[in-house]
Amino acid sequence: MKFVDEATIRVLAGNGGHGCLSFRREKFVERGGPDGGDGGHGGSVYLVADPGLNTLADFRVARKFKAEIGQGGAGRNKTGRSGEDLDVMIPQGTVVYDVDTGELICDLTEPGQRQKVAEGGRGGLGNTRFKSSTNRAPRKTTNGTQGEARHLRLELKVLADVGLLGMPNAGKSTLITAMSEAKPRIADYPFTTLHPNLGVVRVGRLQSFVMADIPGLIEGASEGAGLGIRFLKHLQRTRLLLHLVDIAPIDPDVEPAKEVRAIQKELSNFSTELADKTRWLVINKIDLLSDDDLAVAREMLLEELDWDGPVFEVSAATGEGTTELGQAVIKALELIDQDRQSDDEYDPAAS
Repeated sequence: MKFVDEATIRVLAGNGGHGCLSFRREKFVERGGPDGGDGGHGGSVYLVADPGLNTLADFRVARKFKAEIGQGGAGRNKTGRSGEDLDVMIPQGTVVYDVDTGELICDLTEPGQRQKVAEGGRGGLGNTRFKSSTNRAPRKTTNGTQGEARHLRLELKVLADVGLLGMPNAGKSTLITAMSEAKPRIADYPFTTLHPNLGVVRVGRLQSFVMADIPGLIEGASEGAGLGIRFLKHLQRTRLLLHLVDIAPIDPDVEPAKEVRAIQKELSNFSTELADKTRWLVINKIDLLSDDDLAVAREMLLEELDWDGPVFEVSAATGEGTTELGQAVIKALELIDQDRQSDDEYDPAAS
């Protein structure tokens, strides 16, 4: 199924039913009085996060969703049946915006999370509601109100613990294949990856994390160049970034340090929050160099970058170094979780 990360839909809540104008008519009962019932309420539209969905492809065809209308009231004080609410299932991790106002409506990140996006109309009042000591035969009723209609933009941001970033052909797809059961498309030309791929990396029997491989970035990606502009947002939910760099590029004119700095610039241009995320440098394709050449290339790269963060050396093609990388990642994620939990428990008013 083709990956779709954005969609526009129209949601229409049900209209409320009209109130009824009726008078009691019964043998031997004169002037039975009003007995018109109220109209039923219209159904509302809800968006529900479904962890079993991973794409918005279904919304390329079905774009309009309408809840049931409320039925009108009837005589003998019968209230009309209310319309049923409509649940629209969307992938977990979807952000919902109002197209007309630009308002952020909700961010559905939890499984089963439910958000009302269109309120159903209220049922109208029957003439029974208007009887009084001075008006014993009211002929007044009210109509049901219209249900809310909204134009919504759905934007899916994949939920992953770790995000891979790097230039095209840096080996991101090969790495996620080596460390998980994911089977992304792999080829020896740029932009093989056209949509994000998720893989579950199992480090121990009860330890695992989700890794996301996004299409390769190029200089100018934050301004629309290449494919990266559509998918940079998917890295915003990750807790850790692995910056993959090809230490042995085929083109001798390509400088690994220059490519790393170019992507750093794109991250900063796109989002300061993304640029500030914890990022590790992962040197890939070490199997293509001798030990001496690798040591020289590594030293030159780190010196040019003035890199002071964690550095790992791997060969995605052979699997060398991937086990150590996975173990380090799971430990880092545990520490990040502990720090977040401590921040949540901290009460500024108590200090």
